[in-house]
Amino acid sequence: MKKPSSPAEGLPPSDQVISKNYSGKLLLRNEIRLEEPQFRALPFTPIPSIKRKTFSHECQRCHNQKKSLFASIPCSSCQKTHLYCRKCIEMGRIMECEPLYECSGESFHWPRHEAPCSWDGTLTEVQQQAADRIVHAVKNNERELLVWAVCGAGKTEMLFQGISEALKDGKRICIATPRADVVRELKPRIQQAFAKVSVQALYGGSKDKDGTAQVILATTHQLLRFKHAFDLLIIDEIDAFPFHKDTSLPFAANRAKKDIHTTIYLTATPRQHHRLQIAFNKLPHIFVPIRYHGHPLPVPSTKMCYSLKKPLTKYMPPRSFMNWIKQRKNQSRQILIFVPTIKMAEKMKENLQKILIADNMIKDPKEIDFVHAEDPKREEKVQQFRAKLLRVLLTTTILERGVTFPSVDVGVLDSGDKVFDEAALVQIAGRAGRSSDDPTGEVVFFHDGRTDAMVQAIQSIKKMNRRGGFIE
Repeated sequence: MKKPSSPAEGLPPSDQVISKNYSGKLLLRNEIRLEEPQFRALPFTPIPSIKRKTFSHECQRCHNQKKSLFASIPCSSCQKTHLYCRKCIEMGRIMECEPLYECSGESFHWPRHEAPCSWDGTLTEVQQQAADRIVHAVKNNERELLVWAVCGAGKTEMLFQGISEALKDGKRICIATPRADVVRELKPRIQQAFAKVSVQALYGGSKDKDGTAQVILATTHQLLRFKHAFDLLIIDEIDAFPFHKDTSLPFAANRAKKDIHTTIYLTATPRQHHRLQIAFNKLPHIFVPIRYHGHPLPVPSTKMCYSLKKPLTKYMPPRSFMNWIKQRKNQSRQILIFVPTIKMAEKMKENLQKILIADNMIKDPKEIDFVHAEDPKREEKVQQFRAKLLRVLLTTTILERGVTFPSVDVGVLDSGDKVFDEAALVQIAGRAGRSSDDPTGEVVFFHDGRTDAMVQAIQSIKKMNRRGGFIE
């Protein structure tokens, strides 16, 4: 008789399925797809969803303690009024009369893979140094490692060896990132690199719903549904909104880790508190100052636009901006235009479209479009731009990071606006020059007065280039 290789393999098939589907999760009853008799027969432990306190309350899913983010509503089942949490309502309404459940039975034992990685690419010397450091962290269950790598350094490929090491040891992995666009872009790359391993992507509107794969790609909001689930948690773009602003997301990330775990942080623009931790040797890190193709980061130029607000209030592009479009060194590049508001992206598209057609810079009105976080066709438009069906794309900061286009010039209109902080501007500049076939690309900040963020972003990029061995 074959001896079970793990406790989970020794369980009856139904218990294995339950263990795989529900261990490591924190769910509402309606998220557990089991009939009531089967549900009651299984080891699900109820947890009060909201704790009442004298001066505040606490949501047990998102850790919200702000009284203003709780409200009361009549309950249809018990005819009483109960509290519900407004902060995490997008994940499904949580009421104090409906507990959360965690599966307290046998944890699922994920398979060990002898040769999980099917990627046959090669890393540069600097990338390999980072990959080796990640592997060391995974092998030794180091609790934290920050990978500080410039935009376009090839962070995803640097992870492959570390992920392989985890899969060889039967570990479960989650790659979490603040934005759904990044998850959508990562999924085919991870699936191709680990063709024999189960991979799922979780984000609002995703086709994957159950979160039962060994490798999970997820927005950081999706971590609110996990508890003690992952041996290796990789948090991409740790400095990005909303992760660094919303305290519930770091809370969820910490809860999603197993007791023995490794956390890898990825960033091109670490926030001040991480820089201080690095300076005082409190956060292990490795620095990657060179893009994978060996060329420097494009250094943004700035263009002063007097009376900039006047054309922008009419949703018209300033004259200096149009001059730049016409005079660009490489007219074959697509144009990515960042604007500070959704309304500006929508309204300016029509005016810019008319000007570009009149100047014979585009022939078809469909060659220009806009995109923003609330756009229902956001994914479709990004794919059209990537396929070069669009020549010009206006966008808010939703595309500042995590997306790759091979050959673009980048313009930032009203770069002095408060939405464009240092990190955002560095990331925006990093959209240009990402391909080895076109490693340069122009980046221009159009403004009516330099801000500290603009100056610091340019200095930061120059500093990165110097650390990479490039002389100005």
